[in-house]
Amino acid sequence: MAAFTAALALSVTGGTVASPAFADPPETDKTPTARGYGGAVSTVDPEASAAAIEVLGEGGNAADAAVAAAATLGVTEPYSAGIGGGGYFLFYNAETGKVGTIDGRETAPAAMPHDAFIDPATGEPYRFTPELVTSGVSVGVPGTPATWERALDEWGTLSLGEALEPAIDVAKRGFVVDETFRQQTLDNELRFEAFTSTSSLFLPDGDAPAVGSTFKNPDLAKTYRLLAKEGTDAFYGGPLAEEIAATVQDPPKTATTPLPVPVGHMTTEDLAEYRALDQAPTHVEYRGLDVYGMAPSSSGGTTVGEALNILDTVNLSEMSTPDALHHYLEASALAFADRGKYVGDPAFVDVPTDVLTDLLFGKERACHIDPQRAAVKPVDPGDVSAYDGVCPASAAAPANEADTENISTTNLTVADTWGNVVEYTLTIEQTGGSGIVVPGRGFLLNNELTDFSTVYDPADPNRIDPGKRPRSSMSPTIILEDGEPFLALGSPGGSTIITTVLQTIMNRVDLGMDLPEAIAAPRAAQRNTATVTSEPEFIDAYESELAPYGHELTPSGDSFTSAAEIGAATAIEFMPDGSMLAAAEPARRGGGSAMVLEPAR
Repeated sequence: MAAFTAALALSVTGGTVASPAFADPPETDKTPTARGYGGAVSTVDPEASAAAIEVLGEGGNAADAAVAAAATLGVTEPYSAGIGGGGYFLFYNAETGKVGTIDGRETAPAAMPHDAFIDPATGEPYRFTPELVTSGVSVGVPGTPATWERALDEWGTLSLGEALEPAIDVAKRGFVVDETFRQQTLDNELRFEAFTSTSSLFLPDGDAPAVGSTFKNPDLAKTYRLLAKEGTDAFYGGPLAEEIAATVQDPPKTATTPLPVPVGHMTTEDLAEYRALDQAPTHVEYRGLDVYGMAPSSSGGTTVGEALNILDTVNLSEMSTPDALHHYLEASALAFADRGKYVGDPAFVDVPTDVLTDLLFGKERACHIDPQRAAVKPVDPGDVSAYDGVCPASAAAPANEADTENISTTNLTVADTWGNVVEYTLTIEQTGGSGIVVPGRGFLLNNELTDFSTVYDPADPNRIDPGKRPRSSMSPTIILEDGEPFLALGSPGGSTIITTVLQTIMNRVDLGMDLPEAIAAPRAAQRNTATVTSEPEFIDAYESELAPYGHELTPSGDSFTSAAEIGAATAIEFMPDGSMLAAAEPARRGGGSAMVLEPAR
């Protein structure tokens, strides 16, 4: 494939997209919806979407374009994703009609002790924020570079170096800082100030980059060029691996930071032994559609799938909106109860994936839904050892868990002219990850290990173990109709990823919304808790209508950011006329960016 050295302008719905190869940053206007032919992409960022469109326009396929977009997000969305993190990659292969997946989740170092999150000075767990999340001990062995290389080897047509060219260009010439980037920097100011390498990159002159300024990352461009030349061997071995391990074991703290910054356990051997894993997707049928998701170590595929199986026992389209939302919230709570009880890394835990996605098990779990009244939360998990789909249903002992997943992460959706589809969710965990930039390398390290349960319990499927992948909620999803792509979608948002994907599917399939409406609709997340985490718009619209069922709605938002949003979805729907409808958020995270190769005729 030709190198990305010449300027390229591709006409897309919403305007002309300037190639990342231009010397100056292109316009950053975001168009959240685009419909057309030849290929489509939806991300949170116009630079990333433009990179994918450029690859598609040069003859690359969906896998190639997805890697190019993800690498560009590592430049423009460095607080959500990058080579210091991990994720899950779904690929629909139009030639075979099959969905394959790559588990690129981070792993705990081999020397990770079970009491890693206990402060030896007090004998108590470290305070979660800002101490534990800002630490070397929170850093897992990154899986993103291995995921990119594996995806290209298995499904792509480009080399890693060719796929990285658009991102290298963006890192060198910079991108325009928007309100979201500046605010996320300010939200992390205390943590970023803790490290010399991070403050020099993201807090130049002691302040976050100004809105409208151009942010460049020449160190990341050099790191990408290293990977382009030598492949991921240069990341998982050699000087870069030594620097990553040294940074985790001895973070570059500033002299004045008040944070303790517990050190980590990662070694060069941990990096050398990392592998991205091929595995079969989860699968359920819903309203005649085939829904494919990510199997454990992610809990996304099993939990979304189980909730859909529960909802498949009723006809939501014939219900009033409050009735349908009541069933959605109750199904979500039941599925989350089973997630907490049974799901962890299958290399360490016997996860009953087949049971959790069994329609009969879902039918039995649906026995616990009272159409008129919300159950008292938390509800008990189901008994996976004995189920027959008949009411009354037996229950298992509840799990003792605390939700520690953070709301950051990013998602992208890509389709090409041959019918291949990628749904890819990637992350460095919290917004800003661990807060630690590898000195001179331009990327943040994740704090993904905080997704393990804080206190070790041998019975907990998400307990800390050396070499283990922490449970995730990432839920990249591809839906087929009669064997052909119908819808692909995913979202960031910590454990609310599951509910965002589930609610968007319900909105589109059951409640009569078109795809942009399904994404834009206000969201609520019931994760088997006493109250329902809800966006303010959802509370305004439905609080009075859901109160008679016993649902108590509480505003979304957390201690890490100033946002009260749930998720930031991207999706592509495949239309009956052969066109593709790409859709992103119209407002959340400042709006997303949807593009197509050829506008609708």
